Amino acid sequence: MANLLTAIRLLLVIPVAWSFADESLLPGWLLLLLILLAIATDYFDGKVARATNTASAKGQLFDHGTDFLFVTTGLAGCALAGVTNPYLPALIVIAFSQYVLDSHYLFHQKDLRMSILGRWNGIFYFAPLLIIACARLGLGQDVSDVLETAASVIAWLLLVSTILSIFDRTIAPLRTSET
Repeated sequence: MANLLTAIRLLLVIPVAWSFADESLLPGWLLLLLILLAIATDYFDGKVARATNTASAKGQLFDHGTDFLFVTTGLAGCALAGVTNPYLPALIVIAFSQYVLDSHYLFHQKDLRMSILGRWNGIFYFAPLLIIACARLGLGQDVSDVLETAASVIAWLLLVSTILSIFDRTIAPLRTSET
């Protein structure tokens, strides 16, 4: 059941990303509904896996990999539309790759080795998507402009926090070897 929830989110990757790149593809209300569905499936898949005692390292990788694809392609679509900076999706690719590689190869863990900053980044990567979807609800140009500006500012802040997260993961082995 948990993997089914994650799979639903995976199926939303292409239509959501494409809708951010081309706002005429889906009406704003439907885009917002798909984002909310993605957030709900992300929230509940882990809870269901733990409640049914089906949580596993592969399930965690499927969940986090799907989150990665969803937010990265969504933010890339936003960047193509000129709403957010184009650097954030590329940095998310670097940060996620580092997350997976150092968990498995540097720390030799089956489970992904999370960091606090990386976890919060992963949650907040959904914020610009949610805000831009709200901007497309047809609430008036002034409201849309304010929301798009807010999403842009948040995307720049996420860019900075992603750089900090990459740096933190880079120096993490030094901290562990000192203890």
